[in-house]
Amino acid sequence: MTDASALPGQPRGGVGTGPATPRAVNVLAPNPSAMTLDGTNTWLLSEPDSSLAVVVDPGPLDEGHLRTVVDTAERAGKRVALTLLTHGHPDHAAGAARFAELTGTKVRALDPALRLGDEGLAAGNAVEVGGLELLVVPTPGHTSDSLSFHLPADRAVLTGDTVLGRGTTVVAHPDGRLGDYLDSLRRLRSLTVDDGVHTVLPGHGPVLEDAQGAVEYYLAHRAHRLAQVETAVEDGYRTPSQIVAHVYADVDRSLWPAAELSVRAQLDYLEEHGLI
Repeated sequence: MTDASALPGQPRGGVGTGPATPRAVNVLAPNPSAMTLDGTNTWLLSEPDSSLAVVVDPGPLDEGHLRTVVDTAERAGKRVALTLLTHGHPDHAAGAARFAELTGTKVRALDPALRLGDEGLAAGNAVEVGGLELLVVPTPGHTSDSLSFHLPADRAVLTGDTVLGRGTTVVAHPDGRLGDYLDSLRRLRSLTVDDGVHTVLPGHGPVLEDAQGAVEYYLAHRAHRLAQVETAVEDGYRTPSQIVAHVYADVDRSLWPAAELSVRAQLDYLEEHGLI
């Protein structure tokens, strides 16, 4: 067995429902798959002495899960006062409208189509509920509407699908763009260097104790894959499916359709920069 401290980002133990930091509790959705890993992490956030809470990514439209999130808050003596979304993929956002009904909350997101209420989210916004402060960090690339949330009091960042607790994420072409994604990773790295962030609370997978190590690994991985794709094109591989079979031969075949999205994004990036 590999020591978790030797893995990128130093993942913490298993994944399940329970406290992750003094202000963050995970409620794991029952939707495990090759793409969602153990399932979607729904984050319940609040100041320890506050009766109000924020929920980030209610998850899929699963009535049992949504009610479990509400019950988890109520057992802690808290009322959900606001719902936030990191991005619009169904495993994070499909349950948001129903969750808003259950809790009487507004839903704030970057994409206006996902909002319930007049107020959205944008770079530099500070979200404050019951003394809890979250800072909105734009992290497009996985999708164009991807956001992360900096939780300064816990020196943590909620990354949605931008950084996962295990493995790497997909640049979901054509909405996701590799150049944007690399910029987002650098933005997250600056949080670890300049703002003292050391914990990643991801959208899937375990909590990461070494945020800087995780982001550095992601940047190195992307550079490596990009070089592999560039070499594959030089060697005569032309279509995304051909490149996936060649470059991602070590990856589970069930993930090849997702890998093809990333390859398309990488090809676009190489063309934009005159490299192929």
